[in-house]
Amino acid sequence: MIRLTGITKQYATKGGMREILKGIDLTIKPGDHVGILGRNGAGKSTLVRVIGGAEPPSSGTVERSMSVSWPLAFTGGFHSRLTGIDNLRFICRIYGVNFDERLAFVKDFSELGSYLYEPVGVYSSGMRARLAFAISMTIDFDCYLIDEVMAVGDDSFRERCKVELFEKRKEKAMLIVSHSHRYLKGTCNRFLLFRDGAITEYEDFEEVYAEYKLLLEEPQKF
Repeated sequence: MIRLTGITKQYATKGGMREILKGIDLTIKPGDHVGILGRNGAGKSTLVRVIGGAEPPSSGTVERSMSVSWPLAFTGGFHSRLTGIDNLRFICRIYGVNFDERLAFVKDFSELGSYLYEPVGVYSSGMRARLAFAISMTIDFDCYLIDEVMAVGDDSFRERCKVELFEKRKEKAMLIVSHSHRYLKGTCNRFLLFRDGAITEYEDFEEVYAEYKLLLEEPQKF
């Protein structure tokens, strides 16, 4: 289980402190598929980073009794001077898993060919995302954090991503950020709407999507 209690997150800006998350309370249980909707800049990705431990909250507590992935397709943890293969080897050491057993999968799934033996610093953003997603699938997590990962690659690659996540790992908990109506409706059983740094939860997708469309018509606040 993952439990967030009273989570706030603030950032210093030229105009002063800006509060992105305002008293977030959320519980994610094993097997939950939680979809998040909200405007750009609403705090969705910030919440994902806080849950995953990439950023600490300004206040509040995060309790985790499940293992949690990094955001899928997140490439910020790669060392740009290391090759794709060496980045995989490093991550396998961190998580205590066998490198040789995972290498064949990453080669096949990422479809990066000889670029796996080149420094990640020469990769395009799409290539880095392919590598990150492939490596993510080699580690077994209880909860996967998914931040618009299906925007990665061509149609064939996106379809392979869906099979790996939503068919082979359908029993896992997931927190999914997306603007895609079809994607969230067909995947999630719980829905969160971000508005002014707070969340409202819905069980019915059509209800939350109607509220989301109304939200998009409101003037943007910064």
